[in-house]
This record gives sequence, structure tokens and C-alpha cells, in this order.
Amino acid sequence: MRTLSIEAKTSIGKSITLMGWIDIRRDHGKLIFLELRDAAGKIQLVVTPKNAELHKIAETLRPEWVVEITGEVAARPDAMKNPEHPTGEIELKVTDILVLNESLTPPLDISSGGLLIGEEVRMKYRYLDIRRPRLNKNLKNRFKALKFIRDFLSERGFTEVETPSLSKSTPEGARDYLVPSRIEPGKFYALPQSPQQYKQLLMVGGLEKYFQIARCFRDEDTRGDRQPEFTQLDLEMSFVQAEDVIKLNEELLINLIRANYPEKTVQEIPFPRVSYKEAMEKYGTDRPDLRKNKEDQNLLAFCWVVDFPFFEKTEEGGFTFTHNPFSAPKAEFMPDLMNKKNIGEILTTQYDVVLNGFEIGGGSIRNHKPDALKKVFEIMGFEEKKITENFGHMLEALSYGAPPHGGIAWGFDRLMMLLENEPNIREVIAFPKTGDARDLMMEAPSEVPKEQLKELRISVEKPREKIKNRPRLHRDGSN
Repeated sequence: MRTLSIEAKTSIGKSITLMGWIDIRRDHGKLIFLELRDAAGKIQLVVTPKNAELHKIAETLRPEWVVEITGEVAARPDAMKNPEHPTGEIELKVTDILVLNESLTPPLDISSGGLLIGEEVRMKYRYLDIRRPRLNKNLKNRFKALKFIRDFLSERGFTEVETPSLSKSTPEGARDYLVPSRIEPGKFYALPQSPQQYKQLLMVGGLEKYFQIARCFRDEDTRGDRQPEFTQLDLEMSFVQAEDVIKLNEELLINLIRANYPEKTVQEIPFPRVSYKEAMEKYGTDRPDLRKNKEDQNLLAFCWVVDFPFFEKTEEGGFTFTHNPFSAPKAEFMPDLMNKKNIGEILTTQYDVVLNGFEIGGGSIRNHKPDALKKVFEIMGFEEKKITENFGHMLEALSYGAPPHGGIAWGFDRLMMLLENEPNIREVIAFPKTGDARDLMMEAPSEVPKEQLKELRISVEKPREKIKNRPRLHRDGSN
């Protein structure tokens, strides 16, 4: 029966079997010291020359070989104990070695933190990269946070519902990833930028309290805290006002940190509120970093930014939404919305939660009446036909007794990046894309066979020949 390295502490004097990877091998004269790494940590192994055959096998072992090792757990000599290490007071006197698999020399250093290694190598060999303890810890802590969130919301009457990954392309602020339909040539699905419309439709369906750990897709330029596919905590509630959503999410964040990150301090509870106008005038950003000591990585300064403008001017002189076309205006501005007056002055019910200078979540109370939602699209310059084509299903659904509702979505990867003190979200995602949205490990995106394109009735234009040293142009994507 296999024993994990951390469990060996309770087995002094007993024979156990460990399985894992050789992390380090050190030859000290006739003694060979090995460190074995498994999912629980590391443990020191000792091979003596007493058994010549065993000693010979130990001499062949190299880092990252997969082994099964049996031996007797013993207390280390006092001079060699390391009380700061979980297994630093014991070692395994090896009696048997079975090599389960050899390994080529890894193309990257797994023993280091990895941040100084080039992204191209780390992403190409990501399956090796995540062997390093730091990334292993990040992924395990990510799971713990997700479990905490699920338990918290379940205890408060929320139902987790999965919404479709194949949907309709609608203008929501960023470019869609399109998926061609084989059955209906020339037509396309879109991968969801968020479950926004589906979660509102669940409220129409009377679910009242919904959440989802949702995969979202946006074809936009990447950066340190953004990926083409990412994870949201998405939730929606019926018969609520903004204060209800804010209170629930604040409670969830505080409890999550107290349970999973007790070493961290939340600077101010309840979270302070800052209006958009005040944030821009005082801090020059709608994502202010309110930490009193920016050198302290364990200090978490949350705040809510509220009272956002509903609309902003486009380059063409018209209007577009600042956050979400499905938001409702603040009650006192509803007459202006319905009459399409003072458009630039209308404030929305949008609320963003900010942590240490990063927006980690945003939501609003929604327009639950179809005529009010339609006015938003009219202000944005959509003609009747376009409104019907893109959002007719939403307007019709809201016509069947939709309750008042609102919600929020967290950028879960971004939150984990901050909680784990990482420089970018790629460090808390198992298999992320590179900064230019490539998967170097799977070599995606890639070309597909002509037969597959023919089946989809798609023809591909050959790209123009690249001009050497020509600067790459990027279109700025909406967040």
C-alpha cells in the first residue's frame, strides 16, 4: 500500500512504500541521499552501500524519474533535523527501489520558482512546469477556493446551473469566438463572453438564486490579468436591490479569505464605497488601489466603485454602454432613459468590486422590463430590425413576468492571482495561453484538413506575406 510523504511522520520504525518523482540526488561518499517528491511534499531517502545491488540502482537514478521506494522510517540524527520542513525530522532507510519510468533531462528547471524562465519554454512544457511546488500549490488552493464558494452559496439557497457554451453572437463589448455550424452552412455559434443573458433567463424561469463557475471566451488582446478563455464566478438573484448583492458578495469574500488565507488582512470592513466621479478625480482610475501600505503583500484593500455613467460617447459621436447594456439606470434616472434625454448624465446601478488596484468583479441590477431595455438599444443607435435580430429573444422573455433581478460576476483567475501574490493570471491557471493567445503545448491555433473545411463549406484566404520587422498592430479589446 502506498504511503504519502507527509504520512511517514507517524510511521517511525515501520516499513512503508512511497511513490513519486526523484527531486534531488546527492552522493556523499558511499552514502546516496535522495529526495522524493509526491503530491504531499518531499521526503529524504538514504541508500547505504550495505546492499551493493540496491546501491548500484540508486547510482543510476536521475531527477524526474518515477520510482516506487520501500524502506524503514527513521528519525534523523539531531544535527541533520530540519524542523522548518514538514518531513525534516525523519528519513527513509531504503530497502528496495523499483523504477516505474525514466525521464529525459527536463528542458526547464523545475526546482526553481519558474518566474525567470521564458514564457515560450514554460508554456510549451506546461505539464512539466506545473510540477514545481509553487504552481502545484496554486492549483490546489484554487480548488479549495472554488469549493468554499460552492459550499457558501449552496448553504444560502443558491442552485448551480450550467449554461450553454454554444450560443448566439451578440454585441456585448468584445469580439466573439465563432464556431461554424456543419448542419446549417454559413451560420455560426458564438462561445459565450459571459452567461449574462442565460442567467437573466433563469431569473425569468423563477430560479431566484443561481450561480455558476463559468468558462468565458473573448477574442481580445491579452495582458497579464487577461486570457482569451477564463473563469468567472457568475451569480444572479431575484427580488433584490444593489445593497443585497453587495452585502452577499462582501460576506463571501471576507469569509473566503478568513478560511483559506488567514495570514492576510482585509484593510477595512465593510468595504468602503467610492463613486466613479470621486475615483476618477481623486485617483485617476476607476480601479483605485487603497492600500495604506503597498509593500505589504498580505494587505487586501477592497472597495466598491458605484454610480457609473450608463453611456459614453463613441468615436462616431453616438453612444454605447460603459459596462453592460442589460443594466438598469438608477431609479431617479429612469425617466431620462425612457425619454432618451440627458443621456450623458444617466447613472447606472453598476457596482464594481476592486482589490488592490484590480477590478475583480462587476455587476448591476438589470432592466427587467422589455420597454426599458429596448430604450437602451435605441440610444445605442440600433435600428428596430437589429434589436429584434440580436435581442428579440430577451425582449420577449422579459415580457412574460420577469422579476426584478441583479447579480455580479467575479474574474476568478484575477482574484486568485492576487490572493496567491502572483504577477499574472497564467500562474494560477493549469493550461493558459501565452500573451498572444497561443497554446504552445498543443500547437493551437492550427490549420485543419481541407476535407474538414469542405464539410463546413468554409474557404480560407491565404494571409498576405509577412513583411519583416513590420510592427504588429493590436486592436484594443473591451474588458
